[in-house]
Amino acid sequence: MRKTVPLNNDWRFTEVFEEAFIKEDFDDTPFQTVNLPHTNKEVPYSYFDEKMYQFVSCYRKELFVPKQYQDNKIFIDFEGVMCFAKVYLNSKLIGEHKGGYTPFSFDITDVVRFETANTLVVMVDSTERKDIPPFGNVVDYLTYGGIYREVSLRIVDSVFIDNVRLESMNLLSNEKKLKAEICLSNHTRASGSASISVKVKDKGNEVGMTSLMVPISESAEHTAELVLDLDESIELWDLENPKLYDVEITLQCGDYVDLYERRFGFRDAVFKKDGFYLNGRKRKLYGLNRHQSFPYVGYAMPKRVQRKDADILKYELGLNMVRTSHYPQSRHFLDRCDEIGLLVFEEIPGWQYIGDEEWKEVSKTNVIEMIKRDWNHPSIVLWGVRINESQDDHDFYQATNALARHTDPSRQTGGVRAINNSELLEDVYTMNDFIHDGGEVVLRDQKEITGLPENVPYLVTEYNGHMYPTKRFDSEERQMEHSVRHLRIINAAAMDDYISGAIGWCAFDYNTHKDFGSGDRICHHGVMDMFRIPKFAAYAYKSQIESQREVVLEPVTVFARGERCIGGVTPLVVMTNCEYVDFMYGGELVGRFYPAKDRYPGLTHPPVIIDEMLGEWGMAWRSGEFVGYLDGKEAKRKKYSEAPIASKLIASADDQVLSSGDMDATRIVFQIVDQEDNLIPYINETIKILVTGDGELIGPSEISLVGGCIAAWVKTKGVKGEIAIAATCSRFSANELVIQVD
Repeated sequence: MRKTVPLNNDWRFTEVFEEAFIKEDFDDTPFQTVNLPHTNKEVPYSYFDEKMYQFVSCYRKELFVPKQYQDNKIFIDFEGVMCFAKVYLNSKLIGEHKGGYTPFSFDITDVVRFETANTLVVMVDSTERKDIPPFGNVVDYLTYGGIYREVSLRIVDSVFIDNVRLESMNLLSNEKKLKAEICLSNHTRASGSASISVKVKDKGNEVGMTSLMVPISESAEHTAELVLDLDESIELWDLENPKLYDVEITLQCGDYVDLYERRFGFRDAVFKKDGFYLNGRKRKLYGLNRHQSFPYVGYAMPKRVQRKDADILKYELGLNMVRTSHYPQSRHFLDRCDEIGLLVFEEIPGWQYIGDEEWKEVSKTNVIEMIKRDWNHPSIVLWGVRINESQDDHDFYQATNALARHTDPSRQTGGVRAINNSELLEDVYTMNDFIHDGGEVVLRDQKEITGLPENVPYLVTEYNGHMYPTKRFDSEERQMEHSVRHLRIINAAAMDDYISGAIGWCAFDYNTHKDFGSGDRICHHGVMDMFRIPKFAAYAYKSQIESQREVVLEPVTVFARGERCIGGVTPLVVMTNCEYVDFMYGGELVGRFYPAKDRYPGLTHPPVIIDEMLGEWGMAWRSGEFVGYLDGKEAKRKKYSEAPIASKLIASADDQVLSSGDMDATRIVFQIVDQEDNLIPYINETIKILVTGDGELIGPSEISLVGGCIAAWVKTKGVKGEIAIAATCSRFSANELVIQVD
């Protein structure tokens, strides 16, 4: 039976590469000991030269394989190496791979030794090579470097299941079916027959099963197809009920046995001319784009942190879709999207530039690698097969579409463009519509963009972002306009039946090249900052969730008279899902205010807008209080002091328990608040962080507040125990946190 062995701990790393490093007897004791995921160079939060991580490095590891596996096939699987890798085992080159965002595997059966040490060496080229997408011209994001995703050993029999593509069929009828295309590998050089069975289980209980005898020829690769009738009780995977089943595929060929397991959700997803339909029900898509990068370590964050981003998008922002801009992202992130019901538009690597024929061949390979890795994720409803915002290239994009449709006929294709009248070769016309500059035009009619005489399946894939970059510490007026621009576009998309939805640019700020951003190597385009701390614009999305899940009451203000150039705080925009809001000033009721449905008729929960002036310039400033109501009862209250002062430093952790073994990590948020527990956005303090016990800090131990707060991540050391986190600034000590490592 197959066995997977993680190879993530105790690598030896150095920031250079020499041919001598390949030799087994090379002494690597001066190298640094690192665990995966690993970035080849930690970078500052801002103002750094992006070339600092663009070098060729070396990773070495001792590998032991028990003698009991000497009759098996043995593979080494890499989930992501940026961006070119050569892999050696026992001084022999076993393979190389171009591309930093897709997985690759090598058969080491004929090279590996048993019951003695093997020397595994990986040369990692993290330069921006012109022969590998997304490189060749400028790129509006950083790609970092290193073996930034996990590595494992895969041990299987000589006849085994290489991959399985699962496809739902007839889900909207009474004859629901599951089709399984099973890719078999035969390395015995002998023909015969094999028994294949497919079982569908729900919490251990079998709800469907079929089997088939298939011939096995001497050729290495085979595909068997089985169709399984599903019980009528099968639940469909949906946004509110992301039901997942366990699918087990068993292969038996003589003495060879293999078991392939996969979670799967049954759902019917299709983009039509009049919108997006999930299981026959029309759903408007609300989403944001995600870059997978983090402060200091770039892409190199472990499973828990990747999954947390999905939770933030679904639960903190209330979204139902995410686009993986501009490349395939961590399988852990996608697994979590499956679990919580967050739809995904996944696309191949690239940004505006199309290279030569060699470059295009790598891009075509990316299409296949992406789809074969991710074709069983129910959350993924669209494959992106164009280079983001590139010009048309008929032959190239005809080929990428054909590859996608052949590899996975069950999903539609899209291709993100930023030019009008672009040739439509995909199933869905996906467009970055940056027309809104604060004026009356918010989104364009699709025919104006497509140049086609009739409507087609259409999805807006970017808006806002660079049109109005906003820092979390910007003035209140700018942050309010930033928030309202997002509201306007959500509203406009909701009002147009021929727009399937809109995916904003973007969820999180990100580091960038010198050619972009705000001069600090950061694109401040997100509704959250790089630490996943919300800006006011985040509440434009969160306020659209149902109040039964969470009551939202977020005034877009720091409530200070001198914050705006007009001197005052009106108009006050309150992002809320309450039925109405009472506003009190100095303890006196100013009025009762209702959502502005006339201005935002497409929103489920329009904002409350308060236009009444509060006193005159020069008069004493007084406290403010907002009270939100549901069903005539107070649901939430927020109070602002007339004279806020820094009162305490609060530390909070995303997780109280981490796992030992492979690297685990969690985020710690530090914020200084006033006497009403409101964040103080303009305080300048340096936080000193002390981490003790069985963990360590990612990034510097002294960090300055950004907009009144900051975050850091702590990671485990691979052992059980406790991690203690203490933080101080010039005025306060934070509450100490203790995280258990089990």
